Amino acid sequence: MSKALPTRSEDYSLWYNELVKRAGLAENSAVRGCMVVKPYGWAIWEKMQRVLDDMFKATGHENCAFPLFIPKSFLSKEADHVEGFAKECAVVTHYRLKNAEDGSGVTVDPEARLEEELIVRPTSETIIWSTYKNWIQSYRDLPLLINQWANVVRWEMRTRLFLRTTEFFWQEGHTAHSTHAEAEAETVQMLNVYADFAENWMALPVVKGVKSPNERFAGALETYCIEALMQDGKALQAGTSHDLGQNFAKAFDVQFATKEGGLEYVWGTSWGVSTRLIGALIMAHSDDDGLVLPPKLAPIQVVVVPIYKTGQLDELSARIRPRIQELRARGISVKYDDRDTERPGFKFAEWELKGVPVRLAIGARDLENNTLEVARRDTKEKFQIPLENFAERISALLDEIQLNIYQKALTFREANTRYADTYDEFKRLLDEEPGFVLAHWDGTPETEQRIKDETKATIRCLSLDAPTEEGRCILTGRPSARRVHFARAY
Repeated sequence: MSKALPTRSEDYSLWYNELVKRAGLAENSAVRGCMVVKPYGWAIWEKMQRVLDDMFKATGHENCAFPLFIPKSFLSKEADHVEGFAKECAVVTHYRLKNAEDGSGVTVDPEARLEEELIVRPTSETIIWSTYKNWIQSYRDLPLLINQWANVVRWEMRTRLFLRTTEFFWQEGHTAHSTHAEAEAETVQMLNVYADFAENWMALPVVKGVKSPNERFAGALETYCIEALMQDGKALQAGTSHDLGQNFAKAFDVQFATKEGGLEYVWGTSWGVSTRLIGALIMAHSDDDGLVLPPKLAPIQVVVVPIYKTGQLDELSARIRPRIQELRARGISVKYDDRDTERPGFKFAEWELKGVPVRLAIGARDLENNTLEVARRDTKEKFQIPLENFAERISALLDEIQLNIYQKALTFREANTRYADTYDEFKRLLDEEPGFVLAHWDGTPETEQRIKDETKATIRCLSLDAPTEEGRCILTGRPSARRVHFARAY
C-alpha cells in the first residue's frame, strides 16, 4: 500500500480529498470542476439509487426523463428562480464547429448561432412545468407524481469531489397537486423519506427542519431540509424538499378544471438528493485509516482473504467457496480475494482503506479447527468465531455494525450541539468548538446576513422539533420565540 493517509486532525480537507482518491471513489477529470466517478464510488451511488428508487415508488412516484437543455426564455418566466440560478448557468450558443482557416484546429462556426440560447439544466423545474401544461387538463390528471434520475450543471468556481462539482448526479422529484394542503403533505412526506434513508441506510442522524427565507430554494414558498454534522464540526445539507406553491404553475400557465367546473392553478413541489450524499457518508463515519461504510450501503459487505502456503490455494478455495455461498444465500455481498499477486497484509490494508465492514481470514488450520478470524472495520476488533452457523453470525454482526456506526455519529452530534446566548459566546463556539450552535435569531434576513458575513455561519434550519422558547436575538437583542440551528457548512 502507499503511504498513510493524512490525518483528520492535521488537515481535514486534505484527508478527505486523498481518501476519495485512494479508496477509488472518484478523481478530478480533464474538464475543470467535473469529476470521474470510479466503479467503487459508482457502486455506492447505485446502492443509494436502488434504495431511494424503491422508496419513491412505494409512495406512488414514477420515473421519467426530461431534456438536458432548457430554452433561455423558460428561465425568464419565474423571476425568483432565474435570480437564484443566473450566476451558475452554462449556456449553449452555437450548434456547429468548423476547421479553422489557419489550420490551428476547430473553431465555432459564427453562422451556426442558435436563434434562442439553451441553458444546460441546473435544475429542471422550468422544462418540466412547461411539459406539465400539456399533461394536466383536469382534476382527474392529479396528483402527478414524477421523478427523474439525471445529471445537472451548476458552474462552480471552487469545487470538491462529491460535495461541490460543476456537474453532479442526482434525482429530482416534481409533483403537481389540486390543493395546497396536498402539496404540503407531499413536501413533508418526501422530507421524511430522505430522513429515513439517511438514518436507517446511511447511519447518519439528521435534523429535520425548514430553511430561513435567505436559504430557501429560489421560487419556493418553503424549503424543508435534513441537516447532518460532519466530523470537523461543519454541517452538510443532505436533502431538500420544496413547497413551490403555485409559482411555477402561474409562470407556465398550468391550470386544471376542478370538480366544481372552475379553473385553478395547480400546486407544485420539488425535492432532491445528489451524489453529495457520498461525501456525507465519507465525512461522517470514516477514520484516519480509510473509509468506514455502513453495511447497508457497502458495495462489498464481507471480504474473505484466504491464508495459505504455496500450492495450497486451489484446495483451500474449494473448501471456502461453499461457505461463501452460505453468505450470498442470505443476500450478503462477498468478495473472495484470492489474488496470488499480493500478500495477506497488503489485502487487509486495502480492504480497510475501502471500508469493507467485515473481513474474514481463513486458513487450512482454521478450517480444521472449525473456526475463522473476523475483523470489524468500525471498531477494528478481531476475534474468532466457530464455523457452525457462521453465516447467521455474520448477518447479525452486519446489523450490529450498522447500528453502532449510527450510534457513534449520533453521540458525536449530541456532544457537538451547543447553546449560545450572547454573540461573543456564539463566535467563540464557532471558532473553538465547532458544531451546531442553537441560538436565538430575530427572524429578519438582515440579521441573518450580517451574522453570515461576520462569522461565516448560516442558519442551517429551523428544526421541526424545536420547542417554543422566549429569548433575545444574539446579535440585535430583539425578541425571539425559538432557537435555530447555526453552523458553518459545506
